[in-house]
Amino acid sequence: MKPGYYLLFLVLILTLGCNQQSYNKTASGIKTTIDSTVVEIQFFTPGIVRVIKSLPGETVEKKSLSVIKEAEKVSFKVSESDNIISLVSDVLTVKVNSKTGTVSYLSASGDALLSEKAGSVAFIPFNDAGNETYSVKQSFSLNPDEAIYGLGILQNGKMSQRNQQVHMVQNNTWDFSTFFQSVKGYGVFWDNYSPTDFTDNEAGTEFASVVGDCIDYYFMYGKNADGVVAEMRNLTGKVPMFPLWTYGFWQSRERYKTQDETVGVVEKYRELGIPLDGIIQDWQYWGDNYHWNGMSFLNPGFPEPQKFVDDVHQLNAHLIISIWSSFGPETPQYRELDEKGMLMNFQTWPQSGKEGWPPDMNYPSGVRVYDPFNPEARDIYWKYLNEGLFSLGIDGWWMDSTEPDHLDFKPEDFDNKTYLGSFRKVRNAFPLETVKGVYEHQREVSSDKRVFILTRSGFAGQQRYGSNVWSGDLYSSWDALRNQIPAGLNFTLTGNPNFNSDIGGFFAGAYNKSWNDGTAASNPLFQELYVRWLQYGVFTPMMRSHGTDLKREIYYFGKQGEPIYDAIASAINLRYSLLPYIYTTSWNVTNNNSSFMRALVMDFPTDKSVWNMNNEYMFGQSLLVAPVLNAQYTPEKILKGDEMSGWNKGSAKTKEGYPLIDFTEVKSSAVYLPAGTAWYDFWTNEKFDGGQVISKETTINTTPVPVYVKAGAILPIGPKVQYATEKTWDSLEIRIYEGADGEFILYEDENDNYNYEKGVYSTISFNWNNADKTLTIGKRNGEFPGMLAERNFNIVLASKNKAKGNEIASQPDKIVTYSGEEIVVKF
Repeated sequence: MKPGYYLLFLVLILTLGCNQQSYNKTASGIKTTIDSTVVEIQFFTPGIVRVIKSLPGETVEKKSLSVIKEAEKVSFKVSESDNIISLVSDVLTVKVNSKTGTVSYLSASGDALLSEKAGSVAFIPFNDAGNETYSVKQSFSLNPDEAIYGLGILQNGKMSQRNQQVHMVQNNTWDFSTFFQSVKGYGVFWDNYSPTDFTDNEAGTEFASVVGDCIDYYFMYGKNADGVVAEMRNLTGKVPMFPLWTYGFWQSRERYKTQDETVGVVEKYRELGIPLDGIIQDWQYWGDNYHWNGMSFLNPGFPEPQKFVDDVHQLNAHLIISIWSSFGPETPQYRELDEKGMLMNFQTWPQSGKEGWPPDMNYPSGVRVYDPFNPEARDIYWKYLNEGLFSLGIDGWWMDSTEPDHLDFKPEDFDNKTYLGSFRKVRNAFPLETVKGVYEHQREVSSDKRVFILTRSGFAGQQRYGSNVWSGDLYSSWDALRNQIPAGLNFTLTGNPNFNSDIGGFFAGAYNKSWNDGTAASNPLFQELYVRWLQYGVFTPMMRSHGTDLKREIYYFGKQGEPIYDAIASAINLRYSLLPYIYTTSWNVTNNNSSFMRALVMDFPTDKSVWNMNNEYMFGQSLLVAPVLNAQYTPEKILKGDEMSGWNKGSAKTKEGYPLIDFTEVKSSAVYLPAGTAWYDFWTNEKFDGGQVISKETTINTTPVPVYVKAGAILPIGPKVQYATEKTWDSLEIRIYEGADGEFILYEDENDNYNYEKGVYSTISFNWNNADKTLTIGKRNGEFPGMLAERNFNIVLASKNKAKGNEIASQPDKIVTYSGEEIVVKF
């Protein structure tokens, strides 16, 4: 070959080579530059893909705060054809358009899942407190009728989060996770912690963040909602178990002002025979605002802290206590953190050193928020918490204001420096890091007491830190109650299963009117709202009564034999009867990535009637809950407000007359029963086919909440108790709902400590064969100290003549003695 032809041949070969491979293959995917954007695709698992986009010449070194998983070694193939680079694993096909840079995702069978919107990548120069960086955004194209869920705790009443814009900056009543999942079985986690706008409209579905050195998101394909939740937890952390006692009833108030008052509430519940497992001590036990969050009992109303804790424990109850993310200037924590430059400087709660509202700014409190992104600051926080409170035997933490409270906002407040850069850069991850500090430190010093944190804000990954997030300082209104169902369900669908709300709403507002006997809690308008909220609370991961303005303890609502008192007692007792079911569900959450509160789309994805249903849900795998969410006996009070107006109580307590209300009247609610299964009325055992709307008669008490049990369900009912561990489960009632095969695996352990992580627990399987009418109780697996070696199971086939709601059936169909070996029970 002549030299000229040889040179031409080499150029042709090199050109063809470049056309054939416009990317570099890496150990986990590919890296390529397209249209002035560096695009990197990384397989974390066969079903999880990370996408990083940056500008040429930029060095991207990012350590995620949410993602803790290391990329697995994934087998995948790469090919290129017609400007499309394809990466194929056993679960996913990822296609990158080498002309436009658009990334799209398909299932292994070729079904289109999601695609980026062409030309939607944006890097906009941004000066972040002196650091030259970018604002970033990315849009996706969804099908017009595609339902999506997640984004956090949103007080918008919506189930599917299509066709809206959400400005994501953590606040008191809206908690954000930059994650959504689709009814098509995939999820997207936008790994950014700065203020972010989520927008969904005809132009696309977009995340846009104020600060980002790069675009960084994860696509995961779980095939269904449970699978997506599992993938999100695989990526950001599993859920540790809470102690059994956390699933009992909790009483709280803003606030108990002395230790005698707090202990007295527990004593009164014991005297009345009303079950109670926990009492919460809210703020100001530390004294004044200058000693804010001092983590010590300086208030004269708490002269004997150790006796305080011991008195609660001797009543077989547990105590959790309020701690904050900020400190007053007279506390040693403040001084130590301030000396090390670990305090931020913006207006937070409380603003005034004097109590009362409005704040007297002539006496500024000087309270400042600490930097939880700094590991040394987290060490200091725990040092004082351990010495001042944990050493007394406090059982758990009420971590308030973990957004944190940010009052009188100024844009330059975001310029505050944290250990990881500007406050702006990491703003939304503040609750994640705050809770992390307490969880990790307590785990280091104790394995005998499981960490339990009740907190007011959450972010992606927080489920791994033993936290239950409540929905903030809500106003008492029926609208607020209605909003809690989709708020909790969407939060659950981000992978965070632990959600609760202030039962009755925090600010009583227009309901703060005295009635007849002079107590505001006897106002029938509030009574109806409170009871319906409480009945909904039975079917949430934490059942907790709390609020200001009105006292919520049962004895302020009348006495035994009166409808409202009896309704409250009935709801609390129902909760305790379900503890074996709830605790087993807790194990399924930890061990099998399940969820407590389940949007109906999770279990019935082919029934399009439930895709946007915001007023019903499954609690665990078996119970369909349709709370009464509208006033039936009294007029609704429509009230909108915020935290500032809520504290401005003024002269709200005035008498207001209404006609006498007959709470014994029978009302009705419409309930949709999802298609694909039959359903039993929990209260009557009447059987219904799915796929229809029925009318359910209700009262305030005797059949209070429409609850339906799925055919094939096996439901354990626990004994009547005053606290969760008062009695062993040696004579459980096992209810079987015929009509389909079913399985239930009863989980038991020591009820607290972390020995379950070492396999110290037992499981007993119950399998129902509907065709043979046979129940097989399997061989017990595992053991633990204190385990029942022998017990009875009272087997009940659900039928109308045995319907007793939450009471133990007096005439079981079979009583079997179980010693750990398999038993077959034939009906």
